[in-house]
Amino acid sequence: MCRKNRCTCCGECAKICPTHAITFSGKRIRIDRQLCNLCGKCSNACPTDAIGITGEEMTVNEVMREIEKDMPFYEESGGGVTISGGEPLMQLDFLVKLLEECKKRNIHVAVDTCGYSSKEAFDKILDKVDVFLYDIKLTDSEKHRRYTGVSNKLILENFERLARNGCSILVRFPVIPGINDDDENVSRTAELLRKNEVENIDVLPYHRAGIEKYKSLGRTYRLKNTRSPSDEELKLIKKKVENYGLKAKTGGG
Repeated sequence: MCRKNRCTCCGECAKICPTHAITFSGKRIRIDRQLCNLCGKCSNACPTDAIGITGEEMTVNEVMREIEKDMPFYEESGGGVTISGGEPLMQLDFLVKLLEECKKRNIHVAVDTCGYSSKEAFDKILDKVDVFLYDIKLTDSEKHRRYTGVSNKLILENFERLARNGCSILVRFPVIPGINDDDENVSRTAELLRKNEVENIDVLPYHRAGIEKYKSLGRTYRLKNTRSPSDEELKLIKKKVENYGLKAKTGGG
């Protein structure tokens, strides 16, 4: 990631970059991410922490050691571990091993997923997950493709399969003004839950926290002009889905 507001254009990162991915244009740093090999040398050379690699590789055992530090809190609260991302199922083998280790220790586990994975992947974790936090944004396939680049067919099929298998599911519905907050989508989402006998839904506000992260990654944030919904708008959608017999909360609380 590159935090340009911290960059003093000293040029130390460019001097040490082995692939010449870093250049400067006037007072602005530029990174050719096709050339970057993520070696991390620029991060070590930067005196202002303006550039660097976020995250670290860990083994299942290393993650479990971190999880076990909070065991007293799980036991006191009745809570547990939430595995999110990104998309956890994109690292399926690691996820399966991590779930198995949590189950050995009787740790309650939630998996936060967008549902866009193979049915075979879900089959491998069904009996190892206590609750699925399942994102549903749009019920219309073409509209879903327009905003995400993929159809929602697989997402909805996996949702229905989880429900048929008796899995505990909490649907998370992010309210994105002008995109999925219309009456038709809200109603179809509520109908989908009722049809599959899934009664819990969190009505969540779209937030703009990702804008700066996208800038740091040199990527275009397509929804930069989209506002967050007001509390009143969230309450109205909450009331609409409750009319379908669902148990709804706003803000994830």
